[in-house]
Amino acid sequence: MSNFILPPSSFRLSEHPFPLLFATISGAHLYGFPSPDSDFDLRGAHLLPLEDVIGLNPGRETVEKSGIHDGLEIDLVTHDIKKFMGLLLKKNGYVLEQLLSPLVVHSTPEHEELKAIAPQCITKHHAHHYLGFAATQWKLFQKEDPPRVKPLLYVYRVLLTGIHLMRTGEVEANLVRLNETAKLPYIPELIERKVSGTEKGTLDQADLAFHQREFDRLLCELETAHEESRLPERPTAGVVLNDLLVRMRLKSST
Repeated sequence: MSNFILPPSSFRLSEHPFPLLFATISGAHLYGFPSPDSDFDLRGAHLLPLEDVIGLNPGRETVEKSGIHDGLEIDLVTHDIKKFMGLLLKKNGYVLEQLLSPLVVHSTPEHEELKAIAPQCITKHHAHHYLGFAATQWKLFQKEDPPRVKPLLYVYRVLLTGIHLMRTGEVEANLVRLNETAKLPYIPELIERKVSGTEKGTLDQADLAFHQREFDRLLCELETAHEESRLPERPTAGVVLNDLLVRMRLKSST
């Protein structure tokens, strides 16, 4: 995967209202099929000050900012670390992908600690996240006329990520890398259409019957991988995440 990192000035991270623990690139750039006009999806976690989390009025658990910076469309979403940790413990594959993204814009020692803890958050029930996400993307693909390349690539990316996770315990979100193992012959051509076209590029003659069969086949493969997975039933990271959270909160108060 190409680590395409933009100049820090493009992200305006210094304008974030709270200390950032990390910010990474997600979306099409992480998945390996950005179009020339794809925006940059930045995701991460921030640390609310102690006074914002011990009082009656909760602080800003989620910060969202979007806009054009240095000619680039940037969408930034970060969660307070407590909320982010809660999502990590709820079989949420999306936050695992954000945390472990190799496209790092901003990092801290706490980010490195979180990445080291991440394997203890993975369970066999993360399969449900990918099964549900794939079904949603397939519905989006079916509704469009003409069908777009983007949702179809998301379908395959999600299914292959889920299958890979169930079999190996490793989070891999890049479709190019995933297909090195899956070896689906139609994936490179679909990616080429996306990366050489636009964000709304369409399929001229989509073989819907073929892709329906492939969707059904890979869905069954993910379900089987889930049933056969040796991953744990429950996350084991609760205690260490709690300890890290307490340390960060106390540190921020000094």
